[in-house]
Amino acid sequence: MTLQWYDIIFVIVALIVIILSLLQGGKSEGASGAITGGGLNVFAKTKERGSEKVISWLTFGFAVVFLFMALLIMVLNSVSASSGDASSSEAATAALRTIIPLL
Repeated sequence: MTLQWYDIIFVIVALIVIILSLLQGGKSEGASGAITGGGLNVFAKTKERGSEKVISWLTFGFAVVFLFMALLIMVLNSVSASSGDASSSEAATAALRTIIPLL
């Protein structure tokens, strides 16, 4: 099995989601806050500002792209497996017809 162009983009998006998740600041005081109970105000009203908000929105956006790409790749692979002799454009058209109602 060879990697398609969408598989490579999917891996890149997955790595971006991982990096953005790691860049987000913790809401507690770190390990000492976890041990002493200092981070118990999880549901406190704290607003994200500046770069924290941008990273949060980027993480959400890339997570949505990741979800839809996972669905699209799943449909493309199932369509191409069921129609072994169909051309790739026909398989892509069938996949889009399947996934558009989900949006």
